[in-house]
Amino acid sequence: MDNAEPFSASTAPLTWHDFLERMRHPSASEFVKSIKTFIVSFSNNPPDPERDSAAVQEFLTNMETAFRAHPLWAGRSEEELDSAGEGLEKYIMTKLYTRVFASHPDDVKVDDELYEKLALVQQFIRPEHLDIQPTYQNETSWLLAQKELQKINLYKAPRDKLVCILSCCKVISNLLFNASTDANESLPGADEFLPVLIYVTIKANPPQLHSNLLYIQRYRRESRLVGEAAYFFTNMLSAESFVMNINGESLSMDETEFQKNMESAQALIYGLSGDYDGGQSQSQSISEPKEVKKENSSTVAVESTSSSTVAVESTTEEANKEQPVSKIPSVSDLENKGASMILKDETSIKEFMNFPYFYSRAGDLTVGDVEDLLNSYKQLVLKYVSLAKGLGVPASSSETQNKSVTTDAAEDEGSTGVFSENTESKLAEERAEDKVQ
Repeated sequence: MDNAEPFSASTAPLTWHDFLERMRHPSASEFVKSIKTFIVSFSNNPPDPERDSAAVQEFLTNMETAFRAHPLWAGRSEEELDSAGEGLEKYIMTKLYTRVFASHPDDVKVDDELYEKLALVQQFIRPEHLDIQPTYQNETSWLLAQKELQKINLYKAPRDKLVCILSCCKVISNLLFNASTDANESLPGADEFLPVLIYVTIKANPPQLHSNLLYIQRYRRESRLVGEAAYFFTNMLSAESFVMNINGESLSMDETEFQKNMESAQALIYGLSGDYDGGQSQSQSISEPKEVKKENSSTVAVESTSSSTVAVESTTEEANKEQPVSKIPSVSDLENKGASMILKDETSIKEFMNFPYFYSRAGDLTVGDVEDLLNSYKQLVLKYVSLAKGLGVPASSSETQNKSVTTDAAEDEGSTGVFSENTESKLAEERAEDKVQ
C-alpha cells in the first residue's frame, strides 16, 4: 500500500536504533551539538504553540537536509534517509514532550470539557443515534478499535500517537469491509466510516484527546502527514469536531430527550459520589463547575428575600464551602493509569511471567483457533494487569505454579510480548543519554 507510511519498514523499531547508532559515530558530533543546542534553546523559551510548531518543523527540515549531504548517509536509499528523519523526530519530541504537550491553558480546558461531555454521552448513545446501519453494527469488535485509540497517551512521539489513530481506523475499515462483503452490499465509504469512528471515539473517550490531535498537527513532520495517514487523521479531526458540538439534533434525538439523558448520566456518574444536585439546573452546561451553579442559586435566593445583605453573606459562605465534583475514575481511566505505570517501571514486566501462555507462540498450543485464543488471552492479561496497577493491588493468577512460561521464553526471538517495542525504545533512549542529552 503506497500511502501506508506509518506502517512501513522505515518506522519499525530498527529505525530508532539505527538513528541512535549513527549519532554515536564520531563524524556525527556536529549533529549531536546542533540537537543539544536546539533542545536547550527551545526549552528556555516560554510556551507559544504556533511559534513552537514552526521552530520544530524548520529544525527537522534543516537537519534532514544536512543528513542527505553527510557521509554517514552517503549512497543510502530514500527509505534509510526517511528512517533517519523518523528517528530525529522521535528523539526531539520525546525530549520536548513535557514542554509542548498540553502547554496552553485553553487546550487543557477543552480537554477537560470534552472528556466530561463524552463521559456523559457514552452512557446512553447507541449506534442508531448516528444512523449506523444494522449491517455494520458490531459493538463487540469495535472494542478492539477503542483499545487502539486508548493507547494514544502511552506514547510521546507524534508518529507513535498517529499510529494509534491509524490502527483504530484500520480496525473499523476492515470490519466495515468484511460486513459489506458478508452482506453482499457495495463497499462502504466515508458515509459509513465516519459515524462508526465517532461512536468508537465516544466510547473510548481517551483523556486529552484534543491536545493529542493538536500535538500531532503541530509536531508531526508535515511531509509525512500525507496519503492514508492524512485521510484517517482528517477523519479523526472530523470526529472530534462532531463530538465537541454534539446535541440532540446530531444524534437524531429530540433536544428535550437529549437533555434528559444527559441529566440521567450526570446522576449516574456524580450521584454515586454524593455531589450530584438532582438535576435542579436543567440548562446548566455539562462542563460548568458546580461552584458556579450553586453561586447562581444563591443569587436567586437573595433576590427573593427582603434581608438581602444577610442572605448574600450566608448563602455565599455556604456555597464556598461546597466541595468540587469528585470525578469517579472509569475503568478506562484505571487501565490507562496502570498501563502507564507498567511502561515506566521495568520490573513491572516481570509480572506478566505469572500468566501461562502470555509469551507463548501459536505453535505451542494444540487447540483450534489458536491465533484468536492467544490474542484474546494476551489482551485479557494486559487489561487485568493494567487495572490492578491502577487500583494499587497486586496482579496474581491462580495458575502461577505453572512454570512453563520462563524468562527464556520471553526472550525468545519468536515471542511477541506486547511491551517489547516500548521496552527496546526506552532502553535505547537511555543509552543515548551518553551521547545526546
